[in-house]
Amino acid sequence: MAKLSLSDVQSLLDAPSPAVLTTIRRDGSPLVSPVWYRWTGEAFEVVIARDDVKLQHLAREPRCSLLIFEAVRPFRGVEVRAEATVTRCDITEHRRAVARRYLGAEAGDRFVADRADKPGDLVQLVPVEPRVWDLKAILPA
Repeated sequence: MAKLSLSDVQSLLDAPSPAVLTTIRRDGSPLVSPVWYRWTGEAFEVVIARDDVKLQHLAREPRCSLLIFEAVRPFRGVEVRAEATVTRCDITEHRRAVARRYLGAEAGDRFVADRADKPGDLVQLVPVEPRVWDLKAILPA
């Protein structure tokens, strides 16, 4: 079977799929956290609140992983291991784009408005060698 690429699972990446970010604690153990993300075609973007411990982890150790998956057929998924780039900026529009993916336009805008006083940072993960899978070919009919 040929190796799959991100373009082979574009509809998964475009959907509000579950995602999990793993960062590394000071003691070396993993912290596994559900997150919302956006795929830009070049990088995965995650907005993290500035008071979240994940930002402390990434400042100390930028290596992390992002796992995106389907909980229904055909059970596709992507694992990205990367060095995170954390940017302190006005994340309002990034937060809006991500929130709208998961909640829809109206609820996404309300979510952003409700969190206007909660600053965050933009975390970007550029995939180098993503692991991509699609179980469609091996599932029974």
